[in-house]
Amino acid sequence: MDCCSTSSSLLTLSQALDKLLSQVEPVGQTEQINLTQAADRITAQAITSPLNVPPFDNSAMDGYAVRRSEVTESAVLPVAGKAFAGQPFHGEWPTGSCVRIMTGAPIPAGTDAVIMQEQTEVQENGVRFTAMPKAGQNIRLAGEDIRQGAEVLPVGSKLGVAQLPLLASLGVDQVTVYRRLKVALFSTGDELQTIGQPLQEGQIYDTNRFAVRLMLEKLDCEVIDLGIIRDDEAAIRQAFAKADAQADVVITSGGVSVGKADYTKQILDEMGKISFWKLAIKPGKPFAFGQLSNALFCGLPGNPVSAALTFYQLVQPLLMKLSGYSQWQKPRQIKVKTITALKKTPGRMDFQRGILSSNAQGELEVKTTGHQGSHVFSSFSQGNCFIVLEQERGSVAAGEWVTVEPFNPLLES
Repeated sequence: MDCCSTSSSLLTLSQALDKLLSQVEPVGQTEQINLTQAADRITAQAITSPLNVPPFDNSAMDGYAVRRSEVTESAVLPVAGKAFAGQPFHGEWPTGSCVRIMTGAPIPAGTDAVIMQEQTEVQENGVRFTAMPKAGQNIRLAGEDIRQGAEVLPVGSKLGVAQLPLLASLGVDQVTVYRRLKVALFSTGDELQTIGQPLQEGQIYDTNRFAVRLMLEKLDCEVIDLGIIRDDEAAIRQAFAKADAQADVVITSGGVSVGKADYTKQILDEMGKISFWKLAIKPGKPFAFGQLSNALFCGLPGNPVSAALTFYQLVQPLLMKLSGYSQWQKPRQIKVKTITALKKTPGRMDFQRGILSSNAQGELEVKTTGHQGSHVFSSFSQGNCFIVLEQERGSVAAGEWVTVEPFNPLLES
């Protein structure tokens, strides 16, 4: 087990993420489900269109279907009939006439342009046109949007508000998706108390497990919540065995930092292999990752901000890859000026919580949420971004440029 504690031997966030993701492959099991049940699921097969969109040539405007050779500046064409969406024109279309047509209506055979009604003058004996049409004008061709057989969603796509109505419009009613991830979760520590129960002397509420569960549910994981496990070797071993037997990933909170009972490290050595234990980031140095007999293991720090940060930066991308989501991207980063001074000691990359906003000139700027202690979870509710300060950078004066990482939907309010 790598338990080195000097800052020079700690893994950087980038190194840890690369090492973590290199050991992860998407779950192989799939299932076919109804489209109405598919929100937030990940496609396990590419989805192709069973039909053309639009399925037939149709009008893009309310106006008149014409044969261009019959339209002149002085001609008045009688109206031979009407075409509506869902009610095509099937009557005889005599030479030297036009057809009143509405948006979405099928184009009558022989039409080579639609003249919108704003470019017409309706007279007693017909319609005169104030503009000469161009070939194909205001006609939407069959398959212009999507061709039958074309791939509309690749493997690894997340099905959301933008994707599901598209599939519905194609008549797709079932999709093949990866199964939902099973994640077992428990906290360790005699000092922890369940939310809603009275605190005893020296106790604090187990907010970490609550926060992690919320994030897991937001990532559409099936959560196996094993509660609080006391600092007892047999109880912790039993919790790990139970979690490992049921889950794809086991996540614990607490018990991985120096000073805690060493049961967690000892049991993990017995049951699996730890890839790394310490990171050169702040907050979040004591983060553990490894492999149990069956499941992957992520050990989050006990401090609330540290637990949330390491989940966001490391566990989130792990779960995304494991779930089969192929379009995951690292959170975007931008350079802005800070309007407040920022305290920092060189040695670890620092993720301070900040408030990103626009000033009166429309320029982006950032300020700190205030005290940055790893126990101050209110900094997340106040902030909307991380201020990412480089590993060897020291304190920052107001007016200096800093890297800002806006929260993605997992932390957005």
